[in-house]
Amino acid sequence: MAGKFPTALFTFVFLGWTFDFYDLVLLGFVKEPVSRDLALTHTTESWMLGVALGTSGLGGIVAGYLADRLGKRTILAATVLLYSAGSLVAGLAPDAVWFLVGRALVGLGVGGEWAIGHGILAEAVEPRWRGRASAALQAGEPVGVALAAIAGYLLVPWLGWRAVMIGSSATALLAFAMRRSIHLPDTPHEHRASWAELRQAKVGSRMVRAWLLGVFKLGTYWTCYTWLPGFLVKEMHQSIGRSLTWMLTAQGGQFLGMLSFGLVSDRIGRRPAFFGYSLLTAAAIAPLAFAWQELSATPVLFWTAMFLLGVGSGCTAGFGALLAELFPSEVRSTAMGTTYNMARAVQLAAPVLVAQAVAWNGLSGGLSVPMLLALATATWVWVLPETRGIELPSLRAQAVEPGAD
Repeated sequence: MAGKFPTALFTFVFLGWTFDFYDLVLLGFVKEPVSRDLALTHTTESWMLGVALGTSGLGGIVAGYLADRLGKRTILAATVLLYSAGSLVAGLAPDAVWFLVGRALVGLGVGGEWAIGHGILAEAVEPRWRGRASAALQAGEPVGVALAAIAGYLLVPWLGWRAVMIGSSATALLAFAMRRSIHLPDTPHEHRASWAELRQAKVGSRMVRAWLLGVFKLGTYWTCYTWLPGFLVKEMHQSIGRSLTWMLTAQGGQFLGMLSFGLVSDRIGRRPAFFGYSLLTAAAIAPLAFAWQELSATPVLFWTAMFLLGVGSGCTAGFGALLAELFPSEVRSTAMGTTYNMARAVQLAAPVLVAQAVAWNGLSGGLSVPMLLALATATWVWVLPETRGIELPSLRAQAVEPGAD
């Protein structure tokens, strides 16, 4: 396949994913005023933090299935409209119940948008630069975090959390632009895959193996990035200013890590790239977990570890290309949405896991969780076939075995 890079298509899906992740993480920056104004209990607050992650799994399954059956452009626009509506409902919520309903809608939309957007892009670019295109798309994640930070730190004190969340629903305009765009495909697959074809293509086996890879890698991210800011302030006794600098350092490192991961995975392969970046993550966490006092005494080493942690986290950018290459076109959106978002939904257990590890061995125990999950990612990726540079598989083309399974 040859041709120009699909710039217009990339712009649509990049904006969709950026605001997708923005809506998902915005809560972290408005949690305190929301809890105060809605008089949330600790139990309700924990649900507030986890409900969007939980519903994203369902959203990925349903939206992926509908995209394969009804057309990707239609359902992609619907997912953007859904997470925009969720922000509106949350911003207008008179009580905790309606706020949770809004967050659940955000999760449903977020779960569906990721797989459809990555699948569309993977099908539109040449195999030789598919990894780079997927990584550039995933780099919308730190951009979304940065936008959420700006909204939380600068706009919420001025306008209030309700105005910010209601304003966030303006992303619905993107849904209407998507629906009218000629650059996004909207033709459903005529061929309906049979169970026998799916078994022959080992779709179920690949979904389970890729799901576990997602559990390990996303678990590394959420167990580390959910708790490390608090560790910096409470256990490591860093100032608020330094903790904010950590956020900027890690996000900058992650942005660069995502872009470089795409290049590396296109050059040496998906599996070696996941392996190397995951080992880098574990190597960056280890001194933070077991030698943080020594690092604190040498700021250059401390911030180097933070930066490398961000770079290593960039391997999250590899999932779009990898999953698109694992699954045949007839069920690609369904399989990608189910695999990735069910791995994300499992992260509901991340806070509980880290809390138990902290109770067992303090800071070292807490940070040992993402370190071990990073090592598990580096090990487990080798059970999947190498897919770098292949033509995307199709059941009808009988090209479902890109590598040793």
